[in-house]
Amino acid sequence: MPDFPEIDEILVAIVKKILPYGAFCSLPEYKTEAFLHISQVSNGWVKNIHEFISEGQTIVVKVSHIDPDKNQIDISLKSVTEDEKRKKTDSIKRATRGQKLLEFAIKNSKSKETFEEVKNKIEKEFEDVLSMFEECHEDEKIIAELEIPKKLKDEIIKVSKTSIKKSEFIIEGTALLSCYSADGVEKIKEILSLENPNLNIHYLGAPRYKMSFKCKDYKQGEKELSKLISKIEKKAEESACSFEFKRE
Repeated sequence: MPDFPEIDEILVAIVKKILPYGAFCSLPEYKTEAFLHISQVSNGWVKNIHEFISEGQTIVVKVSHIDPDKNQIDISLKSVTEDEKRKKTDSIKRATRGQKLLEFAIKNSKSKETFEEVKNKIEKEFEDVLSMFEECHEDEKIIAELEIPKKLKDEIIKVSKTSIKKSEFIIEGTALLSCYSADGVEKIKEILSLENPNLNIHYLGAPRYKMSFKCKDYKQGEKELSKLISKIEKKAEESACSFEFKRE
């Protein structure tokens, strides 16, 4: 019996066979299959399922039901948020790039260890393979304790120096901020006056404001932006103003 994912786990699915009432999909991460019912394709009414998915298409889904006894997994497409979809897509891209870099390093070092063997050792110390290369790019001593051959370490350092470039990420969203008191304009200026060089706020037209946050690390950037949003929410509440932030 195959391993099963968890309820609400976000997975990649490949549409294999479409029927009038749903679609059978493969789940590469678990080497098994799942069923996507037509009611879980879209929030709106679905007259023709082919208008939303096609055979061979790769989609991001959420696990909605599991019955291990029947070896049955049900998935949902409509319950996946844009943020969940983006994070899963980014995760796949990172895993693919990390694999290519590590396979290249293993080949050039002529190591007898397999990709999976090295990957397992790396993931005991780092979040993922690409993170190891990124951190090694900044400090090659970071891999000193990895239990892999020295020639492979040397090759990983070489690859990290030549193939890794620090990316700059922009996290964007729209803020809705309204203050209805006589001094509402002044309150809004005060609420949005956050001293952070990475945060840019652009007026779109009352009550909408474009917020852009620049960061080197996406996950850390999300945490920092969340803290800034919390500060704005608190200041808005204290000033009896309404505030809402929507990610893009």
